[in-house]
Amino acid sequence: MTDAAASPLPDEPASGQQSAAPGPDFDTVTRDIADVPAVEVITTVAVHLMSAAAVNLGLAEEGEQHKDLDEARKLIQALAGLVTASATEIGSYHAAPLRDGLKSLQLAFREASAVPDEPGQGPGEKFTGPVYG
Repeated sequence: MTDAAASPLPDEPASGQQSAAPGPDFDTVTRDIADVPAVEVITTVAVHLMSAAAVNLGLAEEGEQHKDLDEARKLIQALAGLVTASATEIGSYHAAPLRDGLKSLQLAFREASAVPDEPGQGPGEKFTGPVYG
């Protein structure tokens, strides 16, 4: 490391932290977000929750090394709340596949559990009701 690299420039923080790069143009970002329909935002978030839950259930490639049922439970619970709360707003065309995916994850969770929850006690079942295979 050279002396120039060791001592910060006048406009850099002295603590060794890098100065913040110019941030995003929040006016543009806000307009971009405003242009996205709510149904698209909701379904995108739901798909992210589904994907994360599937990975934590060990359903991805090299699944066993990523398996974490506690994390999966939290994600499925959040997904169930989102899907249940938004179903009337996004309509059955969008809600039906989300419900199907949610049910599949709930069943996969039950199957992956060493001691499965009682019907109605699994992740998200307080929102969806008991899930049976």
